[in-house]
Amino acid sequence: MTRRKSRSRLLRSWTPANLNEWIAALFVVFIATALLIQAVRALIGVIFGHWYIAAGLGFGLAIAIAAALWWQVAAVRRRSARLRHLRLTLHELDAITPQAFEFAVRDLMLRDGMNARHVGRRGDKAADVVALDDRGHRIVVQCKHTTTGGKVGAGVVYQVNGTAGPAHGADVAVIVTNGAFTRGARENAAEFRIHLVGRQDLARWAADGESLQRLLRLTTPLRRRRRLRHAAFTHHHNPSLRQADSQEVT
Repeated sequence: MTRRKSRSRLLRSWTPANLNEWIAALFVVFIATALLIQAVRALIGVIFGHWYIAAGLGFGLAIAIAAALWWQVAAVRRRSARLRHLRLTLHELDAITPQAFEFAVRDLMLRDGMNARHVGRRGDKAADVVALDDRGHRIVVQCKHTTTGGKVGAGVVYQVNGTAGPAHGADVAVIVTNGAFTRGARENAAEFRIHLVGRQDLARWAADGESLQRLLRLTTPLRRRRRLRHAAFTHHHNPSLRQADSQEVT
């Protein structure tokens, strides 16, 4: 209480009490502003009056930007090198938690040379991993860890279709599961051009070491893929394909 009173007294002591004090305070502010303007003008004059200073500053800024970009690329390469020999069997993937499965998918994408980060959390809008590959594709992945015999249903595909492009700016949308997909999910994914990585493809990717880019055949130029993405994510939903499955994962 004493400290609070002392602070309030200090603030009151700095508040002008009459017209003369207000004039003095404004005069001090005016002088300080004028000095600051003069200092800035002098600095600008020195820079433009001595071209080599401006050139040096520009060169230094360019070097800093290039170094930051190089560091980012080098960091991705270092992570890829550490994970180059990463192999995960289906048995190992079945035994981990759903969140650990998301991180495993991220690590596999890092292994393949992508700049991948985990974004899965409550309210993630159907995205668990977001990555950029060396062709500039923005890949958005939804991970679904299932129990033995579990299947991912059409509802998950509809959810990814509705958010991958508008919410995450995806060029490529992927759903990865250690289980399987229902017939409705496969039909919807084909309609919306969403890639599905089921148990068999997951084994090729995680255990055999085949890259995700090769698995998904991401060889189409980026501009073409963006047109495909726009066509896919704005396609009208077909109610006849909304088929439920007793084993589907939502």
